[in-house]
Amino acid sequence: MFTCVVRYRVEPGKLAEFREYAHAWIGLIRKYGGTHHGYFVPGTDDDSLPDPTFSFPGLGTVAPADIAFALFSFPNVEAYDQYRAAVAEDEGCKAATARFNETKCFSGYERAFLVPMFE
Repeated sequence: MFTCVVRYRVEPGKLAEFREYAHAWIGLIRKYGGTHHGYFVPGTDDDSLPDPTFSFPGLGTVAPADIAFALFSFPNVEAYDQYRAAVAEDEGCKAATARFNETKCFSGYERAFLVPMFE
């Protein structure tokens, strides 16, 4: 199993559009055999979040306020490749991509494939 971690830079004032984009992809990944662990988006003024303090003084920094993450897993590369091929033809994917092209709700992303580590 591996997990894809995507780090997005959400455009200012477009969090609602980003949330719409995220909801579409959660369903698409699940539809084609992946396990979606959720999107993690910037908090708003209505959210009660802790002050980001650090256990290791001098090492940590506060992350930018416009960062969001998505995490989803596939059991193996073959399953991921099958998902990629199938989703490219899916009408929901085409609609999500078209909506992104209209809204430009994020300005960049980074993708990493990681292997989970548990106890």
